Amino acid sequence: MSNVIVNRVKEFLNRFPPFHFLDEKTLMAVAKAVEVRYFGAGEYLFQKGDPAQDFFFVLREGSIHLIDQEDKGEKIVEICDEGDVFGVLALLGKRPYILNALVKEDSLVYAIPVAIFEKVLQENSRVSLYFAAGFASGQVVVRRDLSQGQKARSELKESSQDNGLLIFTGQSDMNFSKDVLCVCQGTSIGDAAKAMAEKGVGSVVITDDRKFPVGIITDKDLRNRVMAKGLSYEVKVEEVMTSPVITKRKDAGFAHLYLTMIKNRLHHLIFTEDGTVQSPVTGILSDHDILLSQGNSPAVLINALMNTWEVSEMAKVRDRAELLLKYYLENEVAMDFVANIISEINDIIIQRAVQLAKQKHDADHPEAANVKFCFLSLGSEGREEQLLRTDLDNAIVYEDVPAENEAAVRKYMLLIAEEIIEILLACGFQACPADMMANNPEWCQSLTQWKRYFSDWILSPNQKALMHATIFFDFRPVFGHRPLSDAMTEHIYQEISGKSVFLNFLAKNALLNPAPLGFFKNFIVEKSGEHRDKFDIKLRAMMPLTDMGRLLVLSHRVVGINNTFKRFEKIAELEPNHRELMLEAGKAYEILMRMRAIEGLRSGSSGRYIQPEALGKLQRQLLKNAFAPIDELQQVMRVRFQLDYFNS
Repeated sequence: MSNVIVNRVKEFLNRFPPFHFLDEKTLMAVAKAVEVRYFGAGEYLFQKGDPAQDFFFVLREGSIHLIDQEDKGEKIVEICDEGDVFGVLALLGKRPYILNALVKEDSLVYAIPVAIFEKVLQENSRVSLYFAAGFASGQVVVRRDLSQGQKARSELKESSQDNGLLIFTGQSDMNFSKDVLCVCQGTSIGDAAKAMAEKGVGSVVITDDRKFPVGIITDKDLRNRVMAKGLSYEVKVEEVMTSPVITKRKDAGFAHLYLTMIKNRLHHLIFTEDGTVQSPVTGILSDHDILLSQGNSPAVLINALMNTWEVSEMAKVRDRAELLLKYYLENEVAMDFVANIISEINDIIIQRAVQLAKQKHDADHPEAANVKFCFLSLGSEGREEQLLRTDLDNAIVYEDVPAENEAAVRKYMLLIAEEIIEILLACGFQACPADMMANNPEWCQSLTQWKRYFSDWILSPNQKALMHATIFFDFRPVFGHRPLSDAMTEHIYQEISGKSVFLNFLAKNALLNPAPLGFFKNFIVEKSGEHRDKFDIKLRAMMPLTDMGRLLVLSHRVVGINNTFKRFEKIAELEPNHRELMLEAGKAYEILMRMRAIEGLRSGSSGRYIQPEALGKLQRQLLKNAFAPIDELQQVMRVRFQLDYFNS
């Protein structure tokens, strides 16, 4: 290749992982070895069962579908996009291909020789971490986000975050109406409304003389455009209909149809024979149909929670959320999205529990019931990381009241706290063994008392104070008067300001657990007790990262970011010289969260203790790779907070 082409290849690869981890010399060597290949639409790069080629591939431009051939027909497993790396199983013993790589539109592909990359994998731990993560999770494409699964699913996830927290959960059955109510242009609004009432439907499609769709009217349109404006029922339908309409073929695929509705804010999507408006109507898909097709989607679960006051029903919904979590983990949905969804469901249950508690006790304590308070989630739930229903950690802060009212207010606050905890336990959450819950009088306090607590922990950082700091500094308001929570945060930063010794103590505490591998690169496992020979993923891997993430945001005075991997993403922005390390630490934490949750669902436990021998070779390697940032970060913390010179 000419130098111009080589440089273009190099510049392109440098935009995407894992190539941007390579140094200039290595990247140039890879770029020189690349073969640039063109494929026309309809061609195959490889087919299922073919022996592995001596290359893996990076899509430069175009579109390639990775398809599985099943008894029932073809199933799209991945849709490759620019920069995606595929055909990577050739790196693992040159096994035959397990999918067809079909070119959907003219495409330019970079073929990278396996031989040149084997050396890179051996010498560059960051590159091997990326590939190991993909292999361990069963991915057939390696892309920017290690924890992201299918392209179509990830696109849907991004769109759905702005539209009611919906996500396609893989069900093949799709509910939609085949018998569509249609009326011709020129029909009066009165006649159209009468037809809707007789048929018991909420919409009517307006067609032209060829029976092609030109508009749609819904119940909402009748209310807002006819009744609210006092229009005559003799007005013709074309004067109030929504036009033009968006149409699709009914076999376009659930994800595509759903995305179309989301992107265009549609409540109804019309199906036609050929998918265009120049074709007869064959069906209609409503957002209600979507909900019926989404048995365990977040939207359905959240809707169920918002429409019940029965604790038993809330418990059933949270059980269903566990199935949703299992699906997400099995299908490699991005970890930040999974954590957001499960936290949202948990938060709604907590909010419902507080409302139920107030309903029960407010009438008997009318004055205390008017006192402002805030229910706080702590620990992993405070960090939006509680995927499984592990220990509850929470607290209540209420506004300062006159001394003569304090006893009555405390009595009321503890009454509702007790009720809240009972409801959460009934929903399957576990009580905190250390009793760090809102129904403990110690953790149900006025704002002034909470400020005293934080001041004491910061000014006298003994071991107990540091233990409290690791839990209570991750508080997050879930229900009630948020300014009380904000006041606590402001007080913490005021107290820390100018008192670097507290951060030194926190740093020393964060380094109590060394990197989780022993001298011979074996897992450090428990030596005795019921968990003997098991690896404590929480204590030895996750806790060091959560402690260092917390320490870093406190030292940078970052407010409002509790989640550990989001903390590291923020620190990556604030510390460009440590950017890659911080991003790796955040990614490592996501991998650890995923592995713990998978173990918990598999064993019906908290997932904290893992049997290393039960893991596959790649899973063990993935886990070991995730430990690398811990060791490197601890070294940075040791120097930054002068721990070699710091005596407690």
